Amino acid sequence: MAKIISITGDLGSGKSTVSHLLCERLAYDYVYTGKIQREIADRYNMTTLELNKYSETHPEIDEEIDATFKSLSGSENLVVDSRLAWFFIPKSFKVFLKTDLAISAQRILGDGQRGKERYSSEEDAVNKIAARKASENKRYLEIYGADCSDLSNFDLIIDTSFIAPHEVVEAILTEYHLDAAKPVLRPT
Repeated sequence: MAKIISITGDLGSGKSTVSHLLCERLAYDYVYTGKIQREIADRYNMTTLELNKYSETHPEIDEEIDATFKSLSGSENLVVDSRLAWFFIPKSFKVFLKTDLAISAQRILGDGQRGKERYSSEEDAVNKIAARKASENKRYLEIYGADCSDLSNFDLIIDTSFIAPHEVVEAILTEYHLDAAKPVLRPT
């Protein structure tokens, strides 16, 4: 069984909330890109969107973030919330959380934790969220050949638009434990 659950997905899909709940249930540690990225953005006095655009021509930003996740491959008992954790930790149980863009915008607008992510309206949020996602996907495809939009990369895909975080956690745990029950085939 994979000892790491990697969570990725759309902005505002509930990755952080779900990751926290999983960590509580499993007594796993939590590692996440959002914190690292926001700290770097603060250091550069940028928003996360500005940092993403800046990263398109400054690969040292992605290298700094990605080095953390590459180093986790042999770890155990982790929930990793990262756009590329599924790529850097291929033996993890890979979960993608998707959500409707308008719902993402509403969730992000209502989240007081995102101090640097300011939007003038829901429409502004939708546009900037879409731009951020496009920027990230383009960069990851160019740098690593990692296609974040190809959902076949994931073991489990959940649309979180209309379900509560605890329901998402239950779905993940059910599949995660089913995955653990699969026999491991060893070469003869």
